[in-house]
Amino acid sequence: QVQLVESGGGQVQPGGSLRLSCTISESSFEHYSAAWFRHVPGKEREGVSCISANDGSPHYADSVKGRFTMSKGIGKKTVFLRMDNLKPDDTAAYYCAADYFGCRGGIGDYNDYRYWGQGARVAVST
Repeated sequence: QVQLVESGGGQVQPGGSLRLSCTISESSFEHYSAAWFRHVPGKEREGVSCISANDGSPHYADSVKGRFTMSKGIGKKTVFLRMDNLKPDDTAAYYCAADYFGCRGGIGDYNDYRYWGQGARVAVST
């Protein structure tokens, strides 16, 4: 069973930065597409970014484009989400996800992913 373990998150003021990490229990993300989703209670889970298994360019939701950067670490065992110029609307629980055939149409739907991290809380407020 693939396990994803997230770290990072926290509270920051508007305009600040945070970085999330997601480490896979297998040797690497080599065979998996990896994505970040976020969820606010009462709202639909939103796809934030995605990198396909073939290491194509990351895809981003319009709401975070230009502010968030997704990358894979050396050895491809960890994926990162660097979040800059954070806004109050970015407040959410952030989840990393992985599966063989993710990033469908860019980020894909959360139903496309079987493996999920435990979630990391991001709060942006003054």
